[in-house]
Amino acid sequence: MPLTETPGTEAVPQTRLRWWTELPLILLVYACYSAGRLLARGDVTGAVDHGLAILKVEKVLHLNAEHPLNRLFTSQTWIGVPADFWYASLHYLVTPAVLIWLFRSHAVHYRAARTWLMTSTFMGLIGFTLLPTCPPRLLSASHGFVDTMAQYSSYGWWGGEASAPRGMGGMTNQYAAMPSLHVGWALWCGVMLWRYGRTRTTKAAAVAYPLITTIVVMGTANHYFLDAAAGAVVMGLGFLLAPYVSRAAERAIAGVRARIATVSAASRDTEASIVSGGCQTSAGEHIPRQRESRFPGGAEPSAAPTDAGDGAPAAAR
Repeated sequence: MPLTETPGTEAVPQTRLRWWTELPLILLVYACYSAGRLLARGDVTGAVDHGLAILKVEKVLHLNAEHPLNRLFTSQTWIGVPADFWYASLHYLVTPAVLIWLFRSHAVHYRAARTWLMTSTFMGLIGFTLLPTCPPRLLSASHGFVDTMAQYSSYGWWGGEASAPRGMGGMTNQYAAMPSLHVGWALWCGVMLWRYGRTRTTKAAAVAYPLITTIVVMGTANHYFLDAAAGAVVMGLGFLLAPYVSRAAERAIAGVRARIATVSAASRDTEASIVSGGCQTSAGEHIPRQRESRFPGGAEPSAAPTDAGDGAPAAAR
């Protein structure tokens, strides 16, 4: 008895992933991320007002994790220096590493995970543009925050202006704090490690990495608690929107391929068309209308023995 498939359960063929197509896409998103941070500078006064407004909201909600953590990080070098290294580097190392791991070991899930990450990142860029926010470390000293990256700048490659290398602080937007994509990306990494990791170590890293990152961004005075919470919210929204983004991208790609196929087919038809303009050759012709050119007026001589060839019978006398 032949096997039949239930409608709607057929496997949908997808284009095989290639690293040479994925890498430019990832680099493009990162370039947009960096450019967006630069473009969304905003005015300093507005950014400071937004930062103070966040502090007021946290005070009303009795949220004040930033101050005790910042005092701990600035008073204990053995905590503050590793935290600065964590903030300045892992954000750009762990996320690509998890993407590569998914690509190589869990290719079936890679496309959806990558779309989720990209969708959330672009949503974060919208937040940077609409709500430039002064981080705690850039507020006046009267608010009680110390910039640990400036305090421990002699231990690492960063300068006093930002987590960027020394002398390059002016090339980054220090007011791109809301939402915290450090926390958002770390949460994404944690979810991927938890879902697809097979060892207890991987599961532990899945919990520890986003949790420690959240503590680090507050202890180094780079983000408020609400920045971290907003980063988690952005990732949640990105997760919900990712399927719609994937379907829209698939439709767009299918449309482009259909147009390319149509153009290619039209090109092949043009090359295969007859160049004689519809004229046909008849018996005894090598080119169209050859006989008409030899016998004006369309008259042709009757067949004669000489025309018929040596093997033809002679005409009756």
